[in-house]
Amino acid sequence: MPDLTPPLANVVRPAGRLVLGIETSCDETAAAVVARGADGRGTVLSSVVRSQWEQHRPYGGVVPEIAARAHVECLDEIIATALTDAGVGFRDLSAVAATAGPGLIGGLLVGLTAAKAIALVRGLPLIAVNHLEAHALTTGLTENLQPPYVLLLVSGGHTQLLLIEDVGRYVRLGTTIDDALGEAFDKTAKLLGLPQPGGPSVEQAARNGNPARFPLPRPMLGRPEPHFSFAGLKTAVRLAAQAAAPLDDQAIADLCASFEQAVVDAVVDRTRTALRLARARTNGADVLVVAGGVAANQRLRAGLTNLATREGVRLSIPPIALCTDNAAMVAWAGAEHLVRNETSSLDFAARARWPLDANATPIIGSGRLGTKA
Repeated sequence: MPDLTPPLANVVRPAGRLVLGIETSCDETAAAVVARGADGRGTVLSSVVRSQWEQHRPYGGVVPEIAARAHVECLDEIIATALTDAGVGFRDLSAVAATAGPGLIGGLLVGLTAAKAIALVRGLPLIAVNHLEAHALTTGLTENLQPPYVLLLVSGGHTQLLLIEDVGRYVRLGTTIDDALGEAFDKTAKLLGLPQPGGPSVEQAARNGNPARFPLPRPMLGRPEPHFSFAGLKTAVRLAAQAAAPLDDQAIADLCASFEQAVVDAVVDRTRTALRLARARTNGADVLVVAGGVAANQRLRAGLTNLATREGVRLSIPPIALCTDNAAMVAWAGAEHLVRNETSSLDFAARARWPLDANATPIIGSGRLGTKA
């Protein structure tokens, strides 16, 4: 890969540490360059994301082998574009960071291997980044918000509530015991014959629906531990659809609206419990941060806004482009570790499972690959 340093002698180099971030944990291939100033503030110099949904759409979901192959085919180009857009070359970088887990192992290997090659050839520090941590720290990039705060992470692969005490110090408050919320949206869309990705499709259909038509359950409501469960809700949607068959457009809209409202009620309840647990543990945990692709859902945002008002906490949601999988958040997490002199060796192994809170009691899976949730 060429150096890509702009040829103009009068190019102004951004101050501070520059980190190249690489993200290939699922079905987005992404690279970004982020600057971290001496004052701790971050600036996104470039962020390039290429989605693979057209390749996966015929299968109704992400196919790991197709995802890994797609990363291989375009990652070099994505990195080159990110450097060019930022107006920098490899020689300007302070470090390279890549998502090393959790995620689809084939995709992780592509991005992490590329980062290792760049680090080795260019003599740069390597930072292996936890994908969940990258989401958790994004608000430091967008708002210069420092811990402690409570994080609600709602994405296609993860649904968790975490107390972010500091960079590298995370306490799991709650997690899903079955499906992630984004997965539940995708499977509901597939059940109702809506296109993928399911989250936007369900939300669009729900705008014309009656959320009170179908009495769907609110999973885990009122439980003392703020865990989530969406498998039963998904089953309830299937049973309601079968009972209402044949489904016309209005019935589909009403089902989507009823599903969406059940999700909001459950998530708001679980988040309220987590906020109160966090307050009992840490003084100053008066900020709720929401991240992950499902954070784009407007009904969920409204429900969480009302919750924050009632609980007297500040609500922080990064821009939608930084809620979904991207490399700017990976670069920022890398920069946060770099200033703490925390780097990774070139033999760091990709991890399909990598919980942020290693001390949390396993809820699902504790075998060879480690805890799933």
